[in-house]
Amino acid sequence: MTQQARRAVLLDRDGTIIEDADYLTDPAQVRLLPGVPEALRALREAGFLLIVVTNQSAIARGWLTEEQLASVHEELDRLLALKGARLDAYYYCPHLPGGEVDRYAVDCRCRKPQPGLLEAAARDWGLDLARCYAVGDSERDVEAGRRAGCRTVLLGGQDVSCADARAADLLEAAAIILAPPGKTAGKR
Repeated sequence: MTQQARRAVLLDRDGTIIEDADYLTDPAQVRLLPGVPEALRALREAGFLLIVVTNQSAIARGWLTEEQLASVHEELDRLLALKGARLDAYYYCPHLPGGEVDRYAVDCRCRKPQPGLLEAAARDWGLDLARCYAVGDSERDVEAGRRAGCRTVLLGGQDVSCADARAADLLEAAAIILAPPGKTAGKR
């Protein structure tokens, strides 16, 4: 008997789950966006894994270490747990061509809009990317999801025609993802 591939929502972090602090470097800066815990709980109840895929060029810039990033994610986990929600994993790209920290100053396949983070999550978690959603607040999030073969939801007011759907926030995105097949809510 073969195990069926799993479904996930692959989430950008800044501007999607938490407020965009413009290079967040301190756990004290972590602020959940409205509706995020409710959205995550609804998606989990529907059987989706919840995986963060995020560019973190502050590491290559020398503004943040990987250990400090882990502390930021621990604080995010703590805040979500207080609201009865949780994430399954974090995948991040520390790279930036021309960055200040030599070992991270590289061109890579994991920096969105490249699909490397999503593909790594798929390998590690046994995901069927065609059954997954990539959700984020920027064109690069949508493009990474598209390149990986996911359905995509763009948050906010940007007009990116390559997104499968648009939503004001993660709570609305969850409603779109959880809508019965054939329902077109959120497509604009």
